[in-house]
Amino acid sequence: MKILMVAAENGAFPGGKVGGMGDVIRDVPPALAALGHQVSVVMPGYQYFSTLSGAQRISELQLRFRGRIERVGLWRVEPEPAQPGVKHWVLEHPLLAPQGAGKIYCDDGPERPFATDASKFALFCGAVLQALSSRRLEVPDIIHLHDWHSALVAVLARYDKSFQLMPAIPMVYTIHNLALQGIRPFSGDESALDSWYGAMDYPADLLADPRYPDCFNPARAAINLCHRVHAVSPTYVREIQQPDPAGDAAGGGAGLEADLRRAAEQGRLVGILNGCEYPDKGTTVLPFTEFIDLARERVLQWLGKSAAVLPSEFLALRKLDQWLACGAERPGLLLTSVGRVTPQKVGLLLRPLQDGRSALVHMLETLGDSGVFILLGSGDPELEHALAAVSASHENFLFLRGYSEPLSDQLYAEGDLFVMPSSFEPCGISQMLAMRAGQPCLVHAVGGLADTVVDGDNGFSFKGATLAEEGEQMLLRFREVLTLKREQPARWQEICASAAAARFPWDKVASAYVEQLYLPCDKAAGRG
Repeated sequence: MKILMVAAENGAFPGGKVGGMGDVIRDVPPALAALGHQVSVVMPGYQYFSTLSGAQRISELQLRFRGRIERVGLWRVEPEPAQPGVKHWVLEHPLLAPQGAGKIYCDDGPERPFATDASKFALFCGAVLQALSSRRLEVPDIIHLHDWHSALVAVLARYDKSFQLMPAIPMVYTIHNLALQGIRPFSGDESALDSWYGAMDYPADLLADPRYPDCFNPARAAINLCHRVHAVSPTYVREIQQPDPAGDAAGGGAGLEADLRRAAEQGRLVGILNGCEYPDKGTTVLPFTEFIDLARERVLQWLGKSAAVLPSEFLALRKLDQWLACGAERPGLLLTSVGRVTPQKVGLLLRPLQDGRSALVHMLETLGDSGVFILLGSGDPELEHALAAVSASHENFLFLRGYSEPLSDQLYAEGDLFVMPSSFEPCGISQMLAMRAGQPCLVHAVGGLADTVVDGDNGFSFKGATLAEEGEQMLLRFREVLTLKREQPARWQEICASAAAARFPWDKVASAYVEQLYLPCDKAAGRG
């Protein structure tokens, strides 16, 4: 079977990954190739990936976009290490890097959300279909679209006469995160469907956002048009068919629950858990003094890139220096967390409990002198500021504002308990990486976290009926976990061993793709 994957990220390249989608696009194609399938991956070049060593310019495509002819370069790029059986392609044009070379996503203000990215990915989607129509890319048996960035491919292939492919190619759409849908107006803006491709005759009732009927919703369009719709964990599939919980803006269907229920009733909606790599050799754990040196080095690098000294970086450097001055002995209990600083990831930690203080503060007070909590991540400036404020007032909390793969690897390998209380989690990779290293996780039992962490077996979980109850239950379970570690060391070691033994291999994921997505999709299109 010939499979074309279309995505905004590809972790096979340095700098090609922002989130979990990048992991999937890096790891699923070689697993499919190992099963005997031919896989191609295409992504925007962002005026950067075509400059990688060995990149080859293959062709120039011409397509009409915003009423004029644009010329888009098609490049073949090979990652290191190479992936046998997988071809990697990038499409290049200045409009694909509107905020600088290599920047995958742009941050538009709330007055015009997604405007820059939506136009960028609209050009990308048209170029993908132009490459297929002109046979610059080999026509596949299946086109697999990933998140809203590639969803317009399904719309153009169906309704734009310039791109209609005969016979129609079956399409799969993967939802990595339903919270982001790329909503833009149908018309009246330069970043609008009719501005990009104005000649189409499309059914607005299938493409419109259910909350804003004058707006085009790429995610909804792909859900309604593709032969199979895939979400990245079985529990997430069930959750997104329900309305959003009150006060939790993305814990359910994010406005698309009716379309998803209909897809489920039609047998088109499938939940397949993402996987994880299991290398033969794990991360070598550094002595704690060397870990502090590594952290100081990274903080200084972040400082060197900043226009001004941020409080979080000053506080982190000061705390690391204090730890070194005190001998830098490893704490008795090391709590760790790695991830984006967003409401989804840290909102529950910072949510006030009944006394007005955050759940994080209560956890740190419970931890006391017996341990330290290190959190690595960046994102929302207000949440970063809140974490820095907690770090300033609590000696047992270190907030490292930024991202560093060597630091994250050390935290996965060194920690005693990984904390991941996401308000929602389509799949999650951080918990798998911590478990792989033998570190149990404390998680909110939602989405992929519920599908990977078994409470009391390979980790610990909590859940609440209300937002307030979630915070209270998290704190209660945390206290129970500390008691277990202190009073039942043998049982603790069993849980650590169970976490290390858990396996979520990509070859199993690839087989599920073929059996549950591609083969049924091909039959539904009348080709199987």
